[in-house]
Amino acid sequence: MLKRHLLAAGLLAALAAPQIAAAEMAEAITEPVTITFYNYNLASAGLGREATLGLIEEFMRRNPLVTVEPIAAPSNEVLSRVQADMVAGMQPDLAQLVFRDLIYAAKELGAEPLEDLAGAELAAHSVGMVPNGLALGAVEGKTYGLAYVFSTPVMFYNADLFRAAGLDPDQPPRTWEEVKDAGLAIAKATGKHGFFPGAYGPIDGTFVYQAIVMSNGGKVRDGNTLTFADPAAAGAVAMLRDLMDSGAHARIDVGAHLDTFQSGNLGMFLWTSAVQNRLIKAAEGNFELRVAPMPAFGEKPTAPTNSGSALFLFSKAPEKQRAAWELMKFLTSEYAYNEITTKIGYLPLRPGMVEDPKWLKDWVEANPMIKPNLAQLDRLTPNIAFPGPNYRQVENMMKEAMTEAVFGSGDPVETLKAAQERGQPLMPSN
Repeated sequence: MLKRHLLAAGLLAALAAPQIAAAEMAEAITEPVTITFYNYNLASAGLGREATLGLIEEFMRRNPLVTVEPIAAPSNEVLSRVQADMVAGMQPDLAQLVFRDLIYAAKELGAEPLEDLAGAELAAHSVGMVPNGLALGAVEGKTYGLAYVFSTPVMFYNADLFRAAGLDPDQPPRTWEEVKDAGLAIAKATGKHGFFPGAYGPIDGTFVYQAIVMSNGGKVRDGNTLTFADPAAAGAVAMLRDLMDSGAHARIDVGAHLDTFQSGNLGMFLWTSAVQNRLIKAAEGNFELRVAPMPAFGEKPTAPTNSGSALFLFSKAPEKQRAAWELMKFLTSEYAYNEITTKIGYLPLRPGMVEDPKWLKDWVEANPMIKPNLAQLDRLTPNIAFPGPNYRQVENMMKEAMTEAVFGSGDPVETLKAAQERGQPLMPSN
């Protein structure tokens, strides 16, 4: 738990000290400067690391006075690494943090509000970026995190298993009732697993879970009041429990979902589209991979949330601020999103690129599996972060209760209510 880690490292007292006031950002880079960039895409081998390193190298080629020192840390550890380096006196400059860290980074770690730092430059740079994507990084009306890479939950499915079960792969499930029917058909006809959402694992965050909850009209908190046991939110979890009890939902290790799907042993997999390119490679020569939008509760519109991250600027020295801001702009430019979308699979946050033959138009036509994810941008719903120093502890309590509610034998609503009662005292009181 985050609080335990902070206490163990002696960070709470240090982080409670007054933040260093930032000077005005330099107007230009006129002398050599080195900045640090904490990045979780670099922490895993493969396409994400290679594409990110390529972007950093291209930025330094275009900005020869700037040296970027990349620091790799997994997504669930990068915040702790930033904190530890702050306490050690090594002021971080730029960090890629997941959206669950948004409020904490803004209010406790001294991330710079970009309107104050960059002003008109931020406004000019934001032109062409998807507005509801930019809004994801705002706290109390100011942008602390510049939306960088994210995607929405999409339904990957194995068309071969659909055919083997007598299902039409051209008509993937649109509703949760249809998911149940298809999952049962696949399990009965093939002996394989029917459906699994990437909502329970230790590092998956809660974006898939929140998307399901909000698609049923619920949410996990209202201000500082936890609401994940309220009827609409609990009803969404009860639906998953019904899928589990029926046999449509796979009863597998929560950390094995990706491997199970890649091996061809899972019919439907609801997870981030960021793994799309990885799944394409795994499916090649093994099974036909297809993608559909996330399922709905009857006729209710879905509320796809965001996975992924934003860029947070922590530099206090004027010249480092300028270098970090220039890197932020580059990483959210057309060039960068062209690389990010085609090589990793994240959404381009500049949607005009999709129709631009200079950028992604031809690629999208050749790679239609990204289209369901692009279509969901119009309904993008923020993945809700929790406030206060105990935010990760509260989130983990909620996620553990949701997992128990689906996989366990007790009443799912009572399981959620008990966790909500335990978690509420850890929320800020005002």
